[in-house]
Amino acid sequence: MPSPFRPAARVVLGGAALALPVVVLSALSPGSGSQPDLTSRRLPGAGPPIDLQPTPRAQSAFRFEVTVSPQLITAPVDGRLILLVTRDGDTEPRFQPGWGARAIPMFGVDVEGLPPGRSAVIDGAARGYPLESIDRIPAGDYIVQAVLNVYTTFTRADGHTIKAHMDHWEGQQWNRSPGNLMSEPMRMHLDPAAGRPVRIALTRMIPPIEPPADTKYVKHIRFRSDILSKWWGHDIDLGAIVVLPEGFDEHPDAHYPVAYYQGHFPRTFNGFRETPPDPGMTGRARDAAQSAYRFYQDWTQGRMPRMLIVLMQHPTPFYDDSYAVNTANNGPYGDALTQELIPRVESRFRAIGQPWARTIYGGSTGGWESLAWQVFYPDLFNGTWTFCPDPVDFHYFQLIDIYEDRNAFHPNAEWATRGIRSIMRGVDDQVMMTVEQASHYEAVLGSRGRSGEQLDIFNAVFGPTDADGYPRPLYDKWTGEIDRNVIDYWSEHYDLTHILQRDWKAIGPKLAGKIHIYMGDTDTYYLEEATRLLEQFLESTTAPYYDGSFTWGERQPHCYTGEAEFPGQSVHQRILPLMAARILRTAPPGADTSWRY
Repeated sequence: MPSPFRPAARVVLGGAALALPVVVLSALSPGSGSQPDLTSRRLPGAGPPIDLQPTPRAQSAFRFEVTVSPQLITAPVDGRLILLVTRDGDTEPRFQPGWGARAIPMFGVDVEGLPPGRSAVIDGAARGYPLESIDRIPAGDYIVQAVLNVYTTFTRADGHTIKAHMDHWEGQQWNRSPGNLMSEPMRMHLDPAAGRPVRIALTRMIPPIEPPADTKYVKHIRFRSDILSKWWGHDIDLGAIVVLPEGFDEHPDAHYPVAYYQGHFPRTFNGFRETPPDPGMTGRARDAAQSAYRFYQDWTQGRMPRMLIVLMQHPTPFYDDSYAVNTANNGPYGDALTQELIPRVESRFRAIGQPWARTIYGGSTGGWESLAWQVFYPDLFNGTWTFCPDPVDFHYFQLIDIYEDRNAFHPNAEWATRGIRSIMRGVDDQVMMTVEQASHYEAVLGSRGRSGEQLDIFNAVFGPTDADGYPRPLYDKWTGEIDRNVIDYWSEHYDLTHILQRDWKAIGPKLAGKIHIYMGDTDTYYLEEATRLLEQFLESTTAPYYDGSFTWGERQPHCYTGEAEFPGQSVHQRILPLMAARILRTAPPGADTSWRY
């Protein structure tokens, strides 16, 4: 889920307002034949509020014609064209979309084989969010930008050929992915009644991302996965960020336990900083810097277990993260991570390399992954510390019961069928976004499950492949109608509570003492209800009893990781000692303890 575990997409450019070119599209009298007035004007204040449900009107000739500069590309291009409209001039429009109240008007269409210099059109028929159509943009002054999320053609080993966005180590962020094309932000006056096209040129390409540098304690690796490249018919990379303990270089004969940290695509390890807070820092920034510096001091001065921390990078053409398991739509990521990445990391960085010396932790998406890894690979790991996991029981797929509900947008009812089901709330239970709104938001960013967002990766991970090679969705993004034909597939493959119930006799003995769950009882994305059902089952187990733990945070939102023992304590500082204690307690006779210098 969107969380502190996934980097925010919004970027502030030095706090300064953007210097933007200005275009004014004036309303024309019928039949005048005049061209739009291109006189420069100053953008006024906030303007009138946008009416999200105005009276429908006939579709006009108002449209946006977007061309790709021949200086950017020389061959036809495929992708998703996204048009963004805002009144906020502090940042580029491409950095402003968001869930809930942060939404700005945006509209999207697929582009197939668009040659340089030829126009793609966004007109009144193109779907939008939160406005349904460009025809519903109130007349006024705006800043407009267009972005083309470029697609790659994949000829997969499952026999399907699809087009999707190839991650370029940005973590499936269309608004900052290297190689994507975009226009300059432009100030302009828009009025659908004008009945004339607005012409926009894509003249910029997002540049490559500079890889982070290694330090004494933080190392980065990236390599081509043979397993995934064969399945996707295209080179697919995996990566890892490895945090080394103090004394790693000075003790060349030492071998270490490993804590695998699951979560959204990490660029590097930001858990600690090697210098004290800057003198000019104040408020939360200073508190965060002080916390990170204290962790660094603990890590380097013998107050933390000497272990390897490994963060994994495994973006897919559908999301910033594969969910770390084998799936019909993403391919064999579980195999690639356990058979390629883990051996490579453990060999290069002198891990002990035995199951008793491996642990897992993570939150949100990483919470689901950490628990799934322990369940699907019970012999490979010696415990999971799982925080605020994505839905672990599909009776509560957030607030949707996939087994009983007929529609994702509202509870079962004959007449009360408005889209009232929430997907996001505050701790005070104020609804911040509905399932319907989140679905429409994603549908604008990408068709066929290609938005790169949360609901689409659920379909890509939990669901089967449709006849066209794309993920078959649980429900229709525009109507909410649930596809009953995919329920059994979801249940048998990825409903973790169901799988534990079904297979407890076989895997229960391998999981005793290994499962530790943390959850706020007011999770922002309603993940606590599924976790309570998991807790009910595990607490009922016998032969063996699961012998793990559930820790609940009262009135705690997403993503609760337990109570801090001192101000600013990180999850690593709190959890790694628990892991080390279990490793020592369960180590076999004669186990390697060279890491305890």
